[in-house]
Amino acid sequence: MTQIQAPALAPAAEADQPDVSAARIGVLIVNLGTPEGTSFWPMRAYLKEFLSDRRVIETNSLLWKLIFNVGILTLRPKFKGRDYDKIWNRERNESPFKTITRAQGEKLATMLSGIDTRIVTDWAMRYGQPSIASRLAGLVEQGCERILVVPLYPQYAAATTATVGDEVFRALMTMRYQPAVRIAPPYYNDPVYIEALVSSMTGQLSKLPWRPDVILASFHGIPKEYVDKGDPYQAQCIETARLMRKSLGLDDKAFMLTFQSRFGRTEWIRPYTDMTVKDLAQRGVKNIAVVTPGFSADCLETLEEIAVENAHIFKQNGGENFFAVPCLNDSELGMTVISRLALRELQGWL
Repeated sequence: MTQIQAPALAPAAEADQPDVSAARIGVLIVNLGTPEGTSFWPMRAYLKEFLSDRRVIETNSLLWKLIFNVGILTLRPKFKGRDYDKIWNRERNESPFKTITRAQGEKLATMLSGIDTRIVTDWAMRYGQPSIASRLAGLVEQGCERILVVPLYPQYAAATTATVGDEVFRALMTMRYQPAVRIAPPYYNDPVYIEALVSSMTGQLSKLPWRPDVILASFHGIPKEYVDKGDPYQAQCIETARLMRKSLGLDDKAFMLTFQSRFGRTEWIRPYTDMTVKDLAQRGVKNIAVVTPGFSADCLETLEEIAVENAHIFKQNGGENFFAVPCLNDSELGMTVISRLALRELQGWL
């Protein structure tokens, strides 16, 4: 009997197949985000994306939806736009936060490519542009089969670090060929980070013609309810402040921990920065400095809320000298922290 042989399948052209020998490694740093402009509609688009995240605002009641859509998205873009306008980088037509994050990404790319030419580095914003999804896609298109995502939040919070992870995996869900992904952990107690904070702060304070009577370490606040549910953020902020205080040789009267940026009527973790600043001034403290260890780059919350609003509160209530310590930003110390963190988490891939 004659056997009928199945026709041989034509092999796919080699040129159509991915070059697995040229696999690269991606590093994506991620910061919170920024509006694309200070006018009503760019501000509204940013606030809508940010405040619609259920990690950020966990309530989903009908009352909240009404307040959000009728009140917040109608009124808040106007006055937040005015705040952003005070600090806007007019040369680049963007917020300083985006300018600094871009610089961090570019400097990190130079540092890491000098260690291993397979590394491709980029930067993204969780809310706004450039998006995490677009940057991940770009790294994959450049041949990255392994990608390290570095959220630039020293302390973990579900509303920051976790939402980066959420967005990363949402992007991966759309990919046929998914890269292997690592997400760097928080670095609130990392010795390199603590040393950089203390060194940067003492260097800045040494240039002042006066000495602060009190130093405040101000962190972004979160609702107390989130901590009650198990969020480790407050505990990690306390540990960062403790390590800084220990390194400086100060007690909790000379180096105080506070939380800023309250939103809404819900109780947030205490003590509040603005109320502490007011109380210190009214008690006769004349000179204070504020450092913001929870921010990897200067933004609205540091450049306007701390350096402008809280400085005004302090002086209005009898204070005299107020200094907002710049964040680590893309300084040599700041880049040392980010690069050391990336290299530590890349172990096993390089």
